[in-house]
Amino acid sequence: MTFDEILATVQDDAVMIPDGWGQGRACFGGLVGAILYRRLRQAVPDRPVRNVMVSFVGPVAPGPATLSAEVLRSGKSVTQAMCRLEQDGATQAVMLVSFGLPRESDVSVVPPPAPAMKAPADTFPMPRVKGLVPDFTLNFDVHWAHGDVPYSRSQRGEIGGWIRFHTPRAQQDEEGVLALIDAWPPAVMPMYSRPGPSSSLTWSVEFRKPVVDSEWWQYQATTDAAADGYCNIEARFWDGEGDLVAISRQVVTIFV
Repeated sequence: MTFDEILATVQDDAVMIPDGWGQGRACFGGLVGAILYRRLRQAVPDRPVRNVMVSFVGPVAPGPATLSAEVLRSGKSVTQAMCRLEQDGATQAVMLVSFGLPRESDVSVVPPPAPAMKAPADTFPMPRVKGLVPDFTLNFDVHWAHGDVPYSRSQRGEIGGWIRFHTPRAQQDEEGVLALIDAWPPAVMPMYSRPGPSSSLTWSVEFRKPVVDSEWWQYQATTDAAADGYCNIEARFWDGEGDLVAISRQVVTIFV
């Protein structure tokens, strides 16, 4: 199933998660986040998103899942809402979203433009070979343009480049941005000396502007700190016009 076909199954409090979107024993976290967000967007359709926070409690498996959405509070400008995903009676993921209407303010800070990178056609494409890469990556085109490749014993935990859906979507939205951001491997992986697993523990995405249609999207991530089997990663995500769309922050568990 395509990304759009999966999101179309998010109806009321149920969703069907298909095969083909796995990463190890769990479903791709970007798809889980998109599903949770789609359910909350149904509950709060009229306010722009400002922040999304996800806690990955357990591995989400292919098959049916139950969604429970709740609006915690809705004020004059801001609405706070929560969605929980359960399988077999166990909570596997929880999302908190802050929606907020624009307000007048004297303070305005324009973020710097996207970093200069080679065009996608001039960069290194991540292999799309079933069995060589996680299944979910076959749904994306990823072109490497910054940092070192995973497992290269790099001294810096940085990655970046260009990304798009392999099957073009009719229209881009916040759900797609969540999936595109999370489709990249953790920025710490170039520092690995050998293949080894990693897993997102918590994930926060701050949306800065409305999502527009773009063919390619630009991404760059940096490992801020790592110790005791956990690392902190910050990433930025720009649209095709070079405008900053979102800032992502993750706590990732590492097993090397």
